[in-house]
Amino acid sequence: MFCPECGSILRPKDKGGKKVLFCSCGYSKAPAGEANTAIKETVPPKKKIEVIENIEMNPKMRTRCEKCGHDVAYFWTQQTRGADEPETRFFKCEKCSYTWREYA
Repeated sequence: MFCPECGSILRPKDKGGKKVLFCSCGYSKAPAGEANTAIKETVPPKKKIEVIENIEMNPKMRTRCEKCGHDVAYFWTQQTRGADEPETRFFKCEKCSYTWREYA
């Protein structure tokens, strides 16, 4: 609600055990139907989150695993040395999950 005199927002205040709406300009009034002035906040129930493990998001590449001989592995690159050096390429076997790296 807004003050009819200056247009500011009316703020609630306890005065003599009753709630009144007041303004910084001095205007005050008792709220119409105090039950209507209550603010309620409803929080939706939490959703159950299902955790899925072992989903590989990296791209695949045809390369031979050094451990099991499988021909497909996931790969990613990471800067492990200085900025003037090339990236290191990491591989993870699709079958046995063996991880190795290749320096370019």
